[in-house]
Amino acid sequence: MTQTEQMKNQMAAKKNNGGAPAKDKPKTIEDYLKQMAPAMQEALPKHMDKDRLLRLAMTTIRTTPGLREANPASLLGAVMEAAQLGLEPGPMGHCYMLPFKNNKAQTTDVQFIIGYKGMIDLARRSGHIQSIYAHAVYENDEFEYELGLDPKLKHVPTMDTNKGEFIGSYAVAKFKDGGYQMEFMPKAEIEKRRTSSPSGRSKYSPWNNHYEEMANKTVIRHMWKYLPISVEIQQHVAHDEGVAREIKDITPNDDIFLDAPEPDFINMENPEEDGQNDFPVEDNA
Repeated sequence: MTQTEQMKNQMAAKKNNGGAPAKDKPKTIEDYLKQMAPAMQEALPKHMDKDRLLRLAMTTIRTTPGLREANPASLLGAVMEAAQLGLEPGPMGHCYMLPFKNNKAQTTDVQFIIGYKGMIDLARRSGHIQSIYAHAVYENDEFEYELGLDPKLKHVPTMDTNKGEFIGSYAVAKFKDGGYQMEFMPKAEIEKRRTSSPSGRSKYSPWNNHYEEMANKTVIRHMWKYLPISVEIQQHVAHDEGVAREIKDITPNDDIFLDAPEPDFINMENPEEDGQNDFPVEDNA
């Protein structure tokens, strides 16, 4: 009997016993993450360790109480997205997992967000990009941007402590074959994209504490389709800032973990000793 079949039998036993979970049923999100570990190991690139990713994922869940209330399939899907992309969730800025209220489905889902550093890392892995970077432009900078037959980009940041208002961000990618791609996005366009995303409207969004980096990431995300990136990475990045795919959609043929637990199967230990307050989940109308 496969592990998936055992899990299904345990779910059936729970229902037949009037809602009491089976004794050998994993009871915490940590148990389910450990159950996913073999699949995560297969998905991870060589430079990453599954144990480190599990620790980072658990730290993120513990320090973001709203994630404990999220749809388990969506939460586990976000962790697997991070594994498949080889990005570390947390304060380093590679990727984020943000809970939000899905009013249509009446659930709390998890939004998987790639950070600025994550986008840079993914682009560099292609092997075709010599360098890639993005910078914010402020009102008191010397900045010239011109398209046409002879494109031009010149940026001399001001040395004054008063940089003036943020006016936009630009990104440049230089290819190993000598070509390049550059994009500039004014603040109005960046704001349009930020406010159209549930993550951008959340009080707990990385936009609040890392606006410049997220603005730079937005420009890189815009020019992503012009970069020599593998189709596999392109497909994963297409889910950036969207509702994380459920775990069954990411590993549909994997006997290690096929059916995600129902919400009431998760009994995440409440870290009262950590002094964490309830997480006010943002509504997504």
